[in-house]
Amino acid sequence: MEVIDKSDTAWMLISTALVLLMTPALGFFYGGLVRNKNSLNTMMMSFVSLGVVGVAWAVAGYSLAFTDGSPWLGGLSQVGLNGVGTEAKGTIPHVLFMAYQGTFAIITAALISGAVVERMRFGPYVLFIALWTLLVYAPMAHWVWGGGWLMTRGVLDFAGGTVVHVNAGVSALVAALVLGPRKDYGRQAVLPHNVPFTLLGAGLLWFGWFGFNGGSALAANELAGLAFANTLLAPMTTLVVWTLLDYTRTGRATAVGAATGIVVGLVAVTPAAGFISPAGALILGGIAALPSYFAISLRSRTRIDDSLDVFAGHGVGGLTGALLTGIFAQKLWNPAGSDGLLFGNPGQLALQTLGCLSSATYAGLMTFLILKALGLVVSLRALPRTEGVGMDVSQHGEEAYASGEGSILVPPEAALAPETRPAFTPQVAS
Repeated sequence: MEVIDKSDTAWMLISTALVLLMTPALGFFYGGLVRNKNSLNTMMMSFVSLGVVGVAWAVAGYSLAFTDGSPWLGGLSQVGLNGVGTEAKGTIPHVLFMAYQGTFAIITAALISGAVVERMRFGPYVLFIALWTLLVYAPMAHWVWGGGWLMTRGVLDFAGGTVVHVNAGVSALVAALVLGPRKDYGRQAVLPHNVPFTLLGAGLLWFGWFGFNGGSALAANELAGLAFANTLLAPMTTLVVWTLLDYTRTGRATAVGAATGIVVGLVAVTPAAGFISPAGALILGGIAALPSYFAISLRSRTRIDDSLDVFAGHGVGGLTGALLTGIFAQKLWNPAGSDGLLFGNPGQLALQTLGCLSSATYAGLMTFLILKALGLVVSLRALPRTEGVGMDVSQHGEEAYASGEGSILVPPEAALAPETRPAFTPQVAS
């Protein structure tokens, strides 16, 4: 009989709040990396997920992910949170489990925005992340965590290597390809406007990630302590290796590189956090820096405009971490898991490969179909002139940085060609 434990409940309340903080943190991380005329829009793409994806999750996403159904998709028995109350689920209230999982859905959808910033219209983006949550994220969560086919086969994903990072990373790459590059991509330098914002975002992401990984134990126990420690250790070695790569190749240790290295280390350890030893986490973090670092270097030489390298950071990082889980996992640390390749079980690496390939294939195909379907009824991209003005003014009527005593509130019509836009009177916000 399941009974609520007060200590476990307290830890999960904290973890839920920590993971929720990660979405505003992501807004700062992304917002600092774009040009100032697009910074507000970029941050809003993260913040709006708190509402849109949160509501979609409560209305139908949770039921599709975590109720009994087929091996591919959950049922509809808890649509609208029907039957989700304060009764025990494990050792915590059911409603708290739902809320915790909802914070994962929120940030996963927001991750994709980094690939389409500075050119995707805000309205279609909102529609996209709502549909993507229900059609891509919820089925994937069911496959791996909700009793679906990957879970029953023994694929290990402690906190979201496939469900969150491979899923979002591949979807981001497909979205970047569907939308095409920014109008000035490759023709002029597109530089971060506020690197301190990016460092702040990376620091807050690391802080929140202790709830992301540590909370995935769903209890205040030894497993949570292991995941917490591994979440501390892996990004440390990723940061060191990333900085050394930067310094060796360019002679400079960049702040953007340091922030990126931290996030890649966090991404890579996510699927492994509760399955590997602390020593394994140190090694995993160092290895994970290499494929993501060189993926970013390679992408910059192509016409693929994944604006903030979501695929290289999250897709490649998540893939690396998921595969390394199949190598470094030890039942010694988590009896509910499996041994990996290094400990006599090469079959686990094959299972991890299956999980990665199936997740990437499904996410890529469904993202393509969703965007193409939306493109039939709405325009996904801003006009070239709108891109030139900046997405802040055109999509929100606001500026991140006021040039005078107040900011000029400009309606979306201002981004149209002068001969087609109606007359308007600017309003000054004090």
